This record gives sequence, C-alpha cells and structure tokens, in this order.
Amino acid sequence: MNPIKPIILIVVTCLFSLTSLSQSKQDSDQLSLYKGTIDNQFEYILKKSGNFKGTNGQAYEAVKRSMFLALRAHTLDSLKTVHKNLAETQAVVKTQAKEISDLKTNLSNTQTNLDTTNAEKNNMALFGMQMSKTSYNVLMWSIIAGLLALLIFFIYKYKNSNAITRKANHNLAEIEEEFNEHRKTALEREQKVRRQLQDEINKQKKG
Repeated sequence: MNPIKPIILIVVTCLFSLTSLSQSKQDSDQLSLYKGTIDNQFEYILKKSGNFKGTNGQAYEAVKRSMFLALRAHTLDSLKTVHKNLAETQAVVKTQAKEISDLKTNLSNTQTNLDTTNAEKNNMALFGMQMSKTSYNVLMWSIIAGLLALLIFFIYKYKNSNAITRKANHNLAEIEEEFNEHRKTALEREQKVRRQLQDEINKQKKG
C-alpha cells in the first residue's frame, strides 16, 4: 500500500474543515445586532440562540432578553423611519398633486384666453357688433365703393355745373356786349336826334 495517499487524504480533509470553519466564522462576523438590516439582526439572534430540552423532552430555543429588547428597539426605529419616509412621500405626492391641479387650471385658463384671443382676432367690432373678418371686409369695401361712386357722381355734377356756368357766363357776356352796343347805338341816335332838333330850333329862331 502506498503511504502517500492516506497523508494526502488527511491534508485535504483538514483544509476543507479549515475552509468551512473560516467561512462560518466570516458569516458570523458579518452578522451583528447593532448594524446591518433587520433581517441580518434576526439572523444574528437565531445563530446566537441556545437550544435546550424541557422536562417533557421537547426541544426549545432560548434568546437573551437584552438581545430581544435591542432587536425590538431597532425594529421600532426602523418602523418609525418607514412611517416618517411614508409621511414625507405622501406630503410630496400631495404637493405634486396640488401643483398638477394648479398647472391644469392655468392650462385651462390659458386655453380659454387663447380661444378668446383667436376669436377676437378673427372677428371685428363695428358699431358694437361682432362680425367675421370676411363680412367686415365685404362691408368696408362696399362702403368704400359707395363713397367712391358718390365722389365720381359729385365730380361729374360739378363738372357739368361748371360747364353750364361757363356757358351762362359766356352768354351773359355776349348779352352784355350786345346791350352795350345797343345802348351805344341808341345814345348815338339820341344825340343825332337832339342835334337835328336843335338845328330845327335854330332855323325857326332865324326865320
């Protein structure tokens, strides 16, 4: 029989045992009653609890009162922290809900103002009446066309009246000229008749 094989087997067994003990010690060192999560603290107490048998032969696990009270205090503190975080979260949610409601109200008011602005932009007020831009433009252009037609009519009437006036003035000037010629002729005739009458009077005096 080769004596080396039993020695190797013993060495491997020892190494395995040392590794298991080291891992178990490391796990036990990582667990603590005063740090880590509540779950780790419960695990620590479970590992530290002692086993014993009662008078009836039933197995029990005993936990130190101080460890239990410490775990209870840590659990209550954790619950208080959870309740505090929950209250803060609810306050934040309530604040955000109010902000969202205010934003919705502002958005609704903005939309209403925008609709009103668009309606005012697309409509025009004339004599206190609201009308669309198309109707307003049609009415305004109709008024402008009517005023332009009246202007053309008045210009035509003015030119026509002016022409009639010029013709009447021309006719009046001709009549005045004829009247002056007639008056001049009548005056000359009257003067001639007076001279003849004076000549006859003079002849009568001499005779």
